[in-house]
Amino acid sequence: MSQSTGSASPRPASQKLMQLAVVGAAALVVAGGAAFYYASKNVKPAAAGDAITVTIKNGACDPNAITVAAGPSTFTIVNQSDRALEWEILDGVMVIEERENIAPGISQTLQAKLKPGDYEITCGLLNNPRGTLHVTPSAVSDAEAARPALRAYLGPLAEFQVFLVTQGNSLVKASQSLDAAIKAGDLEKAKAAYQSARVPYKQIEPMADQFADLHNAIDPVADYLEKREQDPAFTGFHRIEYGLYTQKSTAGLENYSTKLLADVTALKDRIRGLRISPEQIAKGAQRLMASTAETKVAAGVDHYAQTDLSDFEANVAGVSRMMALLKPVAVTAAPQVVGDIELRLTDVSTELKALRGPDGYPSYDGVNADTRKVLSQKMQALADAIGKLNAAVGLE
Repeated sequence: MSQSTGSASPRPASQKLMQLAVVGAAALVVAGGAAFYYASKNVKPAAAGDAITVTIKNGACDPNAITVAAGPSTFTIVNQSDRALEWEILDGVMVIEERENIAPGISQTLQAKLKPGDYEITCGLLNNPRGTLHVTPSAVSDAEAARPALRAYLGPLAEFQVFLVTQGNSLVKASQSLDAAIKAGDLEKAKAAYQSARVPYKQIEPMADQFADLHNAIDPVADYLEKREQDPAFTGFHRIEYGLYTQKSTAGLENYSTKLLADVTALKDRIRGLRISPEQIAKGAQRLMASTAETKVAAGVDHYAQTDLSDFEANVAGVSRMMALLKPVAVTAAPQVVGDIELRLTDVSTELKALRGPDGYPSYDGVNADTRKVLSQKMQALADAIGKLNAAVGLE
């Protein structure tokens, strides 16, 4: 979680004022949401009850309406359909928990710590109707609501907000270049712009993928859509990737690049106003690394450009930044956990660097199964280490 600092040339006064404005805006957002951040008093969550089995078949969940008490719950998702699917718990457009790539005939377990309220659950393909999840108040949720403010996290939260805003702006700028190159019919320039736009998106993915509507428009994978590449919902980065790298043309991509630019602009605006609690930082990082280790490393998701290693590098860079922001607060309370996270980050980064050659990363289809397995194991170890952080500093 350490950061290196290089020398920087003097900046114009206008640039300094702009940076101060961004920092000030972020501080206001954090201060405005401070009433929602609560201090831990080492409250132990209630023990999870028996797992709730949800069977997905014929495009629906069984049961389709579920009620649980607030606090930890365990769900067993059984896929009786003929397609791989993902199961999500949604609060409006926000993804609360998810389990990806559940193969036909297979069941997977998901654990979620839920607050009182009404949620939706996805039931197979993204196109399918959703079920409902009602969470009632409990002793766990009452104890959570009674916690005092965590003032020590206000600084890291403000810095994290600045990071998100900066990366969001970079994402929009790179997407503008991609849109312009596609509309100019410049295939090579469009490929370069596509790669540039992926970096900031993958760095903020732990927060970006909480907005289900935008995430499913910006980064849907054809595997999860009924008609795959021909599905109308196949939009965003991977649809453009398919055109540039498989069809080897910018033809017909103009509408997709226009929509992508609109969607990432909306994402930037939502992130700017996002109120983030301190536990969300580690939780988002852990969830991203776990899902990458479990599903993305084995099969990849950049099926057409085969640039998955660059995506992984950007993901790890974003997670590293998130952990560095938490370190000043966390290291006193949980030095061993912090040290383990730093060790695991180094392991993953070293493994990625070993794959990088003088011309950059190789095509992912050239990375053998044994190498992928090692990378997956190191990412899972990182996810497990990050997963201990919130409890270690009293946030769970």
